[in-house]
Amino acid sequence: MTGRLMLLDTASLYFRAYFGVPESVKAPDGTPVNAVRGLLEFIDRLVRDHRPSDLVACMDADWRPQWRVDLIPSYKAHRVAEEHATGPDEEEVPDTLSPQVPVIEAVLDALGIARVGVEPYEADDVIGTFTAHAKIPVDIVTGDRDLYQLVDDARGVRVLYPLKGVGTLQLTDEAWLREKYGVDGRGYADLALLRGDPSDGLPGVPGIGEKTAAKLLAEFGDLAGIMAAVEDPKAKLTPSQRKRLDESRPYVAVAPKVVKVADDVPLPDVDTALPRTPRDPAALDELATRWGLGGSLHRLLTTLHT
Repeated sequence: MTGRLMLLDTASLYFRAYFGVPESVKAPDGTPVNAVRGLLEFIDRLVRDHRPSDLVACMDADWRPQWRVDLIPSYKAHRVAEEHATGPDEEEVPDTLSPQVPVIEAVLDALGIARVGVEPYEADDVIGTFTAHAKIPVDIVTGDRDLYQLVDDARGVRVLYPLKGVGTLQLTDEAWLREKYGVDGRGYADLALLRGDPSDGLPGVPGIGEKTAAKLLAEFGDLAGIMAAVEDPKAKLTPSQRKRLDESRPYVAVAPKVVKVADDVPLPDVDTALPRTPRDPAALDELATRWGLGGSLHRLLTTLHT
């Protein structure tokens, strides 16, 4: 089969658009639409440069799933703006970004670009499941390094990581991962688990930084091999490493489920084909006029049609 599936970590991209496009970009009523227009510009550039046959805007239906919090309570805790007894907690988001998200969703729907979010999962999990089921090569566009764990040269799965806008992308394949981290895609999740990630509230194993984690994985193969080595007095572990890994067993027992991207999300039946014409032209015209989407939307429509 020919073609390539492009999966967008949509929130990651509209956050970048929001901070990369001035708030002076506004709708006729004065409402900022910098994230909306910036995301449309991103999608236009991605489609022009990479020509995917299929495209899915993957969404965070639940940015901090309770099943992950139950395992590691600190998971993303520092990013909670407001807790709710029922339903997802609210993420801390800039005041002028939150109102733009429904506009982004409405525009994507009117264009006919597949948009998928499934509770209680993050966009990463939706991406992981689409990737697992894909019959064609996959490009994952994200500013989140967690998704490096999905890189798989044999299946043509790579991550396009924006360095500046989306005009300059770091093409992340297994060769790049080995050079940078000393691991392949599958090993990246173990490395991230051991190293920890303050931005996600993951503590990691105390005293095990990125370089040490990479050395341990090179020596013992994977997380299971490292933990087996803790029990082996002949294994090449320093006394402090052995002690810290042993003391971190409760964390190591639950962290893989938190760190590893799910690949079994119940995805809806959607048409992922890149649309050549809008699904709902009337709704799109109304959105374009109300929010002043102008050239950003026109350029994307032209790109989709060619």
